[in-house]
Amino acid sequence: MAQEVRGVIAPGKDEAVRVETIVVPDPGPGEAVVRVQACGVCHTDLHYKQGGISDDFPFLLGHEAAGVVESVGEGVTDVAPGDFVVLNWRAVCGQCRACLRGRPWYCFNTHNARQKMTLAATGQELSPALGIGAFAEKTLVAAGQCTKVDPAVSPAVAGLLGCGVMAGIGAAINTGNVGRGDSVAVIGCGGVGDAAVAGSNLAGAARIIAVDIDDRKLEKARTLGATHTVNSKETDPVEAIRELTGGFGADVVIEAVGRPETYRQAFYARDLAGTVVLVGVPTPEMKLELPLLDVFGRGGALKSSWYGDCLPSRDFPMLIDLHLQGRLPLDAFVTETLQLDQVEQAFERMHHGDVLRSVVVL
Repeated sequence: MAQEVRGVIAPGKDEAVRVETIVVPDPGPGEAVVRVQACGVCHTDLHYKQGGISDDFPFLLGHEAAGVVESVGEGVTDVAPGDFVVLNWRAVCGQCRACLRGRPWYCFNTHNARQKMTLAATGQELSPALGIGAFAEKTLVAAGQCTKVDPAVSPAVAGLLGCGVMAGIGAAINTGNVGRGDSVAVIGCGGVGDAAVAGSNLAGAARIIAVDIDDRKLEKARTLGATHTVNSKETDPVEAIRELTGGFGADVVIEAVGRPETYRQAFYARDLAGTVVLVGVPTPEMKLELPLLDVFGRGGALKSSWYGDCLPSRDFPMLIDLHLQGRLPLDAFVTETLQLDQVEQAFERMHHGDVLRSVVVL
């Protein structure tokens, strides 16, 4: 039987979000209903609110979530009611050419729930953010979007793997292949950049250089493993990174801003045959110009990292286990906890750079 719950809706472009009653249908084949316990406030949710992703309003916001499976539909075998899960926005299909070649993290046919959640008052269909919509007491997702993890972890911590933290850690470990003894530079120390710092530290990098224009963010990066910091408002970051790496540049440079000027910094701050990883998200109008001879002459690799090239079934349980062992401080990313009706205030604090992650706890 369909259920009515509270959820945070973005009704129109740049309009204030509000808490509304929504209808969550019973799960159909391949679907699951999850009782949400915590959901992080991500920049992607703000982009939805601003109309920067699509104009399919109203949106049901929220996607960095953890909770407990309440019910499943026909044919679901990987999760069952009572399982503690982290939600992901890339349920792999297992049948596309990427999956069949053994590279499911590149799946070209990821999917979400087929049924729609609706507004109780009008019956209007909602567009769930990244196919999840977890600023709600319960949400409907594809069962493949649910990844079981150790229930000993705090939901507020676990949910962060659903997007930004996984993107940053994966950019370092999966895409950048950071290894023991490497030098790494991370440009942009928000949630994703700091996660890349933590991931590089976890991988055994010998030198981790954090770059930002905000000294508060640089100090936070130090607590997550940065060995050196550079305020690029005061110092040329390319020259500083080269100086800190014997004049050569870093083995891996992770760009976590998503702007042409910071990408150029990353390109020239890497060592010959080094790797640049773009994990910051650019806007559609941005263009990049580089001398093609420099691209050819420096060798190495220029990579993009989408969701940290993660495979949730592989990466989420591993990272949660490392956190529970005290080897990965995921709790350091939680700046504050909030209630559903405080999401608009969380967006404001995010805009001013006052938080690493606000987390809605239900």
